[in-house]
Parts: sequence; structure tokens; C-alpha cells
Amino acid sequence: MADLRVLVLAGGISHERDVSLKSGRRVADALTDAGISAEIREPDGDFIGHLMATRPDLVWSTLHGAVGEDGSIQDLLQLSGTPFVGSDSAGARLAWSKPVAKVLVSRNGLATPASITLPRSSFKEMNAESVLAMVGTQLTFPIIVKPAKSGSAQGLTKVSEPKAFAKAMVDAFAYGDQVLVESFIAGTELAISVIDTGNGPEALPAVEIVPESGQFGYSERYTPGQTDYYVPARLPHQVLDQAAEIALVAHKALGLRHLSRVDLIVDESGKIWFLEANVTPGMTETSLLPQAVIASGNELSETYAALARSVAKA
Repeated sequence: MADLRVLVLAGGISHERDVSLKSGRRVADALTDAGISAEIREPDGDFIGHLMATRPDLVWSTLHGAVGEDGSIQDLLQLSGTPFVGSDSAGARLAWSKPVAKVLVSRNGLATPASITLPRSSFKEMNAESVLAMVGTQLTFPIIVKPAKSGSAQGLTKVSEPKAFAKAMVDAFAYGDQVLVESFIAGTELAISVIDTGNGPEALPAVEIVPESGQFGYSERYTPGQTDYYVPARLPHQVLDQAAEIALVAHKALGLRHLSRVDLIVDESGKIWFLEANVTPGMTETSLLPQAVIASGNELSETYAALARSVAKA
């Protein structure tokens, strides 16, 4: 007989629906393997009624994109009184806004690339040349243009020359009303997952990301064979230890809990730069957190079950 009943939320209406469905299935399968009853459910109009009628021991949301990561679903779960895996609504909102997250981690001593946040109104009121001139007073090419609130690298473009700037802005604004323009940092890209199964936050082995295309975009993240991963990363131990500490500082600075993924860049001098934090890491077969769990010497089923049981007891 299952010792816990877990409702896994997956799907939704965001641009990352397909990824969420895959993540939800992988989490549910792992929990089932550990003897936990797991039901997958979409956040449809009947969700709250179903939640109140069935009263699961906890909810595990794998909803990606705005509804799953901007604090909305967390607000609903908090109001229902149902325990759930992941950050509360306050932490989710802070991490979901990349500009806000950059400010908070920098206040805690972490380096993050220089950036400018541009609202859609500025792009409408000023022509592309004027916006580009303003950006050019603070940043030099190449630059990264991406939505201020989005995931899975959707709408992200590396811009190497001015003539590509306008299209990059249009692509980014397709995913929201604010765009983050930041300096491009060349180096080794790392993802460090943080997990807390009841004994405090722990940084898992760093995953080094080497996309064939040179950019870790949506396709490179979720299409097997398009990206090479090295776990642990091929960097000196002291650099990896420092990166792990930075991930923990970011996790705490943003008020996150249970699990997160922190994305970093290590430049040629060995300096480590914070890029962003994700409160609902992908759980697909190519996702980074599952790779890190396995590299730590643990089974996915055992780790996910330990996390679920810890949350249910809290």
C-alpha cells in the first residue's frame, strides 16, 4: 500500500506545455517506483474542486512557464492549505523576474552580467535605432537579448552585431512585456541543482553544458543528441566548490526551498557569473537536475521520494 498520495501537476497553457508534460510523467514514474501513489493532473477549471475533494498528501508541480513559476499556482496551493514541493509564491516571483533576481543576488555578493531592462513601451515610443544607441552607451557587443520573465531559453538571442538587434527584441517581446539585455560572457556554462530532502539545501554535482550549436536554446535543451553534458563539469575542484557555494547563496538569497536550478558561467579567468535561477527545474530525460541526481550516486526514485516525504512531514 502506498504511504503517500501525490498529485503531480503538469501541462498547462504556457509555451513550455510539452516540456511540463514530460517532466510530470518522469516525476510520477519515479515516485511510483518508490511505492508512492502519484496521479498526474492538468491545472484545468476543475483542479481546485478535485484538489479539495481528493485531499492528496501533497502536490508536486512540474508546470513550467508563467503559471507554474510566477507564483500563481503557489498562491492557490497556499490558500488551499495543501503542502507542495517547491518554492512558495514569494520566492517564485523573485526568481521568475530575471532582473529582480540579478539585483538580489548581487546584493549578496554574487557577480552577474551588466544589463538593462527594457519595457515594451520603450520599444514602441522609440525607434530601434534610438533604443540601440541607448543600449550601446552601457553595453558592448556581443549581447544577450531575452525575455525578462520566461524559461527554457525561449525568445533568447545572442546578438553579435547591431543589425540583428531589432529582430532579437521582437522575438523576446513575443514572450512578455519586458526584455532583459545583458552582456555576453564567454566561458563554460554550468547548471547547479540545489535540493533539500530534509537536511538543508545541498548543491548537486555541476553539469557542464556544451551545445553543438554553441547556444543552449530550446531545441538544444530538449532534443537528445544536440547537447553534450559532462557531470561533474570538467573544471578544477576549487572552481566547482566555489560554484556550488554560489548556487546555495543564490538559492537562499531568493528565498527558494526544496529544489532549484542555478545557471552560471565561468569565464576564462575563472570568475563565476550568476545568470538566473529556476524554481521548477525540468525533469525530462535530457534535463539537468535528474542528471545531477544520478551523478551524485543516488537513484531518482529514492531522491524524489525522500523529497516528497520530507515535504509531507513539514
